[in-house]
Amino acid sequence: MANKCVQIFIRGRVTGVYFRAAAQREAKRLGISGWVKNRNDASVEILAEGEEDAVKELVSWAHHGPNAARVEDVDIRYRSYTGEFPDFRIVE
Repeated sequence: MANKCVQIFIRGRVTGVYFRAAAQREAKRLGISGWVKNRNDASVEILAEGEEDAVKELVSWAHHGPNAARVEDVDIRYRSYTGEFPDFRIVE
């Protein structure tokens, strides 16, 4: 299966609800590398690389996030796979 890279922007009630920690847990469960961070506009951004099916599953998860989140909009942008990330981290 091919490796993919995706950048995901999630808007709604997604900060202060442990979205980043939940995204990190989900990414690790799926074997995905990359990062997640809060953005200045109160959205969350994810950059994820991994096997195509795992990336698709993370994109699907991002549409609802953890239980306390209320996702209103998800913007997905596919990027070129780089393989540069050793794991999945929460960044500031």
